[in-house]
Amino acid sequence: MASVAALVFVLLSFAGGVVLANQTYIVYMDSALRPAVHPTHGAWYAAHLQSLDIDPDRHLLYAYSDVLHGFAASLLPHHLPLLVSSPAVLHFHPDPVLHLHTTRSPQFLGLASDTASVLPRPIDAVEAASRDVFIAVLDTGVWPEAPSFSVPAGFPEVPSRWRGVCEAGVDFSSSLCNRKLVGARSFARGFHAAAAAAGDGNVKGKPKEYQSPRDRDGHGTHTASTAAGSAVANASLLGYAAGTARGMAIAARVAAYKVCWASGCFGSDILAGIEAAIVDGADVLSLSLGGGSAPYFHDTIAIGAFAAADRGIFVACSAGNSGPGPATLANGAPWIATIGAGTLDRDFPAYARLGNGAEYTGVSLYSGKGTGKKLIPLVYGAGSTNASKLCLAGTLAPARVRGKLVLCDRGVSARVEKGAVVKAAGGAGMILANTAANGEELVADSHLLPAVAVGKKEGDLIRQYITTDSKPRGVLAFGGTVLGVRPSPVVAAFSSRGPNPVSPEILKPDFIGPGVNILAGWRQVTNVGPAPAVYQVKVTGPDDVAATVRPTQLVFKRVNQKLKYSVTFVSKERGKSAGEAFGRITWASKQHKVRSPVAYTWKL
Repeated sequence: MASVAALVFVLLSFAGGVVLANQTYIVYMDSALRPAVHPTHGAWYAAHLQSLDIDPDRHLLYAYSDVLHGFAASLLPHHLPLLVSSPAVLHFHPDPVLHLHTTRSPQFLGLASDTASVLPRPIDAVEAASRDVFIAVLDTGVWPEAPSFSVPAGFPEVPSRWRGVCEAGVDFSSSLCNRKLVGARSFARGFHAAAAAAGDGNVKGKPKEYQSPRDRDGHGTHTASTAAGSAVANASLLGYAAGTARGMAIAARVAAYKVCWASGCFGSDILAGIEAAIVDGADVLSLSLGGGSAPYFHDTIAIGAFAAADRGIFVACSAGNSGPGPATLANGAPWIATIGAGTLDRDFPAYARLGNGAEYTGVSLYSGKGTGKKLIPLVYGAGSTNASKLCLAGTLAPARVRGKLVLCDRGVSARVEKGAVVKAAGGAGMILANTAANGEELVADSHLLPAVAVGKKEGDLIRQYITTDSKPRGVLAFGGTVLGVRPSPVVAAFSSRGPNPVSPEILKPDFIGPGVNILAGWRQVTNVGPAPAVYQVKVTGPDDVAATVRPTQLVFKRVNQKLKYSVTFVSKERGKSAGEAFGRITWASKQHKVRSPVAYTWKL
């Protein structure tokens, strides 16, 4: 009766409005009522739809048999009473739309110890335990050319128990998988059904998608490489966080299941991806996505994870990025390992020094120089409306911004986008100040101009200085990468919190892991420039290091062309003292300069 009452409630909830287009529903069936005449669940679902005068060829999207007993179908309003009247239908609900939860981690977690000569390193134990483990990452797909998915020397053949495939599609060949990236699939029927209902092929005008496992967004490549990426030496982001980037389970295999698209992650596609991962032989499911909390029988991730856990598959999901408020976490089912985000002991300090002598520390990944020692004017709200305080596009007056530092409130638009607005208006730099919504949470970004992000307390002090000083001024400076930051770990402000909204008696999240300013694999991005173009190389650095670049000239004949070069460093004899030095490799054309910072370290 409870199921019938729930179904009647769902039906009545649609009676108050007019639904003109198809909508996707996930329908749960009573498998005990499957007639023996139907050899498979899929055949039964199709026949059942036909018995209700619903054409399965037009409306059936997915038939599930491992993740649940049921199907996903694109239905019209007059189909819903037919489902309610069917004794084989236990429950149904609209297809939910979920969203993505957007190198030093092994050392920070104590997995790479300096005591290897005395005791086995914990990372060795992790590597041994993860050997030939198959990790299924359900996300935005994968950029297979990323170095994180290259095959390490001596990496063994894929065990025969793996049943996954490498699905060919747009800009994605089946040959792109290998012994590290063992599978790639995409699931888009729910996405396409929503697109058709919206009247276009891409849902609300979102960017075009690769109709294949290829990752347009980059989130899936990031999460997959973080989980099980191969070791990539000399990795950095604009010279920051330099070192060897590697996945946490370096000996594991990874398979990518693309279930998230430009408009979100549809529950029907997620369930199809989980079902495929179960059948393929995955040992671990990783999902860095979710929505608001819902009863478990409405929660597609909880339902899919239950089926996986029942087969001995470990399921890890992100808690969400809706903190710091209480009861904001998602993916709180007891059979899911719910992971919050914490900080590392690594920071990227940057400094805002004001004309009154105050200095405030923030973060930044800006790769250039600071604004210099000379104080320059500092402005806030340099436009005709309050929107200029947010530095939204078109709100800044160039005459009031040109050559000055601009304080921008965080929020509404993307952080890096605000810097682009300041730069377009002629600004010399930006201080990005948090408001109450973000508190003291700081995220280091690779900005387009000198920029420093500061917390709310520092932001309020800078705002006060600007409004009370007759000639507010400041400079920006950058401190590179700093290790050993304390206290750490600290739960990130954005990380969703407990208590568990669905089951308060079950403590969630289960763990926190490094999730702030993590360097990981990303899709390759080509910088578009004019062609033809000739770049000459120049190397600067300490005198006691010989650096050789081959070739010394790069000639680009067309737009989007990619060229490679190699660098060899040879250390000359150095005195007894160890230490560090810095330099750069600069490629310069008549119009552009591309700089790569280089750090040198000598150890005795």
